[in-house]
Amino acid sequence: MYFLTGKAMPRRQFMQGMSATIALPYLDAMIPTGRGAFGNAKEAPRLVAIEMVHGAAGCNEWGAKMNMWSPAATGRQYDLSPTALTSLEQYRDYLTIISNTDAREAEPTSPNEIGGDHFRSSAVFLTHMHPKQTEGSDVKVGTSLDQMYAQRFGQDTPIPSMQLCIENVDQAGGCAYGYACVYTDSISWKSPSEPLPVIRDPRVAFEKLFGVGGTSAERAERRRTRRSILDFVSGEMSTLKAALGPEDKVRLDRYLTDIREVERRIQRVEARNTSGEVRELPEAPAGVPDSFAEHVKLMFDIQALAFAADITRVFSFKMGRDGSSRTYPESGTDKPFHPASHHGGTERGVRDFNTINKYHVSMLPYFLDKLKSIQEGESNMLDKTMIIYGSPMGDSNLHNHRRCPLIVLGKAENRLAGNLHIKAPDGTPMANAMLSMMHTLGLDDMTAFGDSNGILNLNAANA
Repeated sequence: MYFLTGKAMPRRQFMQGMSATIALPYLDAMIPTGRGAFGNAKEAPRLVAIEMVHGAAGCNEWGAKMNMWSPAATGRQYDLSPTALTSLEQYRDYLTIISNTDAREAEPTSPNEIGGDHFRSSAVFLTHMHPKQTEGSDVKVGTSLDQMYAQRFGQDTPIPSMQLCIENVDQAGGCAYGYACVYTDSISWKSPSEPLPVIRDPRVAFEKLFGVGGTSAERAERRRTRRSILDFVSGEMSTLKAALGPEDKVRLDRYLTDIREVERRIQRVEARNTSGEVRELPEAPAGVPDSFAEHVKLMFDIQALAFAADITRVFSFKMGRDGSSRTYPESGTDKPFHPASHHGGTERGVRDFNTINKYHVSMLPYFLDKLKSIQEGESNMLDKTMIIYGSPMGDSNLHNHRRCPLIVLGKAENRLAGNLHIKAPDGTPMANAMLSMMHTLGLDDMTAFGDSNGILNLNAANA
C-alpha cells in the first residue's frame, strides 16, 4: 500500500470540475492504516433485480417435461444442457436455480379482472401483492423488495436506487382491462402507491450517475462537441494519480477507461440515430440502440460502473414488455416475442419460444464477466452482488402464474453458496424465495413478504 500523507482517503471520493463529477472506485489508499481490505466492516451486498417478462417455454407442461427451464436433478449435480440456462454453465458456482414457485397475486380475483394478466404481472414481480384495479391515480400494490432493501441499506449512497428498462414503457393513464399503465411500466414501488419511473435511454442513466453539466444547455453543448466528461476533471485526476501507488493507478486507469468507452459507445449510438438513416426503433430516443444486445450491454456496463464507485447499490432492470412484438433475429428465430410466447402448446411453438428465452439468458454472462473483473478489496464485485432474474408469469400461452422461472446469481457478500437447484414443494409462493433473499441481504427481521407462508433455504445442499 502506498500513501503520500499516511492518511486514508475517504471511502467515497470524487473528482470534480466544470459541472462534471466522477466518483472513484475503491482504492487501497482508502483503507485505514492497520486494517485489511475494508477492515472488518460488513458491507451491504449490491442488488440487481431483473424482470424478463412473460414466463418461459419451460413452464409449459411439455416444456417442463423437456426441462427447458429448470434441470431435472435438484441439489448440485444437475445438467444445464437441456435448459435455457446453458449459457450460465461457466458460472454455475454463482447460480442458484429456484423452481416450482408461484406468483398467485398476479392472478385475477374477480370476474372483471380476467384477461388483465399483462397489466398486473410486472407490478407483482417484486411485491407479491395484488394490484388494485384502477385506471386512475389511486394505484396500490405493495412496496417492492428492491425498495425495502434500498430504504434500509441504500441511503448512504449518492443514489439510493436506479430503475432501468429496455422497452418503451413511458405511458400514462389506463392501459387495458381497467388497469393503469404504471402497473405494467414499473417493477419498483417505493410505497404501495408510489411506482418509480424507469430510464430507457443510456445517456440519461449515464448522466444521472455522473454529474455532467449543471444545466440542460451545458449538457447539450457537451454532447454537441462530443467532449468526454473526463476532460473536465483531467487536472484533478493528474493530481490524484500522483498520490496513488502502482496498483491503485492501474485500478483507476481501468475504471476511467471503462467510463470513456461507455461514453464513446453512447456517442456512436446517438450519431448513428441522428444521421437520418432509417431506424428499427423510430420512436426511441437517440441514445437508445436499435440493437437489443447493444442496449442491454450498455445498461449492464452502466450498472457495473455505478457499483464500482458505490454510487448506488440497488438496480431494478425491466428487460421486456409483455405485449412487445420485438424480434431477435440473432437468437435463431425471427418470430416476434409476444406471438412466440403464445405458442399454442405445440412442440414447434414451444421450441421457438425457448430459443428466445435462451437468447435473453445469454445476455447475463456479459454482466457477470464485468462484475467479476471488478476487484474490490480482497474479492470481486460478483462475490458482493445478488442478481435476481425471473418472471411473474409461468406458461405464457395460458397466462398462468404457476411454476414461474426464477434464478439468483452472485454470492451476495459470500452469503450464497451457488451451484444449487432448489425445487420448491407444489404450491409454494415465489414470495417465500423472495423473503429468503431478503434475509440473505440483511433484512433479517422481516417475518413475511407479500403472500409468503414460509422461507426457502437458499444454501440447502439437499434441497
